Amino acid sequence: MNRTAYVRPYRPADQEALAEICVRTADNGGDSTHLYPDPGLMPALFAEPYAHLGPELTFVLDDGSGRAVGYVLGTSDTKAFVADFREIWLPRVTDRFPEPEGEPETLTEAMTALLYRPERMVLPELEDHPAHLHIDLLPPWQRKGHGRELMGAFLDALHRKGVQAVHLSMLTANTLARAFYDRLGFHVIDVPDPGPLTYLGRSTGGVEPVSWAGSGWRAGESAQAAGSEG
Repeated sequence: MNRTAYVRPYRPADQEALAEICVRTADNGGDSTHLYPDPGLMPALFAEPYAHLGPELTFVLDDGSGRAVGYVLGTSDTKAFVADFREIWLPRVTDRFPEPEGEPETLTEAMTALLYRPERMVLPELEDHPAHLHIDLLPPWQRKGHGRELMGAFLDALHRKGVQAVHLSMLTANTLARAFYDRLGFHVIDVPDPGPLTYLGRSTGGVEPVSWAGSGWRAGESAQAAGSEG
């Protein structure tokens, strides 16, 4: 039978798929497998801590068979997330990713060093946009409207929590991602010396209520319960 992809809340069983999606999109939107000897590094930075610390704000695109092929995740309060990252998440990964000594000399060392500087996420220019997010889709599922569906679910969840605005950072060179965010109404937030990054933000309002996504969840979950997933 034909399976219909739908957005649903994250489950602990999605952890491996979440990591795979992160790895396969972490090189400026492309596969980063060749860049890091330990494939767990990028997920430990940009995906797994959000699912661990804030599962209620983690949503996945289910391909219709129960497999996650995309995600959106983040936090409603960046300052609180940074504190939890240091106190709760970092001790879970220090054995696997020891802090580099001295100035980083390789890409792996540079990215590992970011693990130990979560405070980099707190910038005064972003105070009016306290939430932040990451969104990634495997290539076969891109440019089909699924990114908009994921973003809608995330923004709606933030809005229901009373959070008024959200930000994200992206590599300026990723022009395809920038076009996607522009279409969703994100605007540039000026940050001094942003390096290779561009910071974007928008309000959490003005998105469709979660009913459209909710019906998708119900349809997908009902199909699984009926054993029709094959």
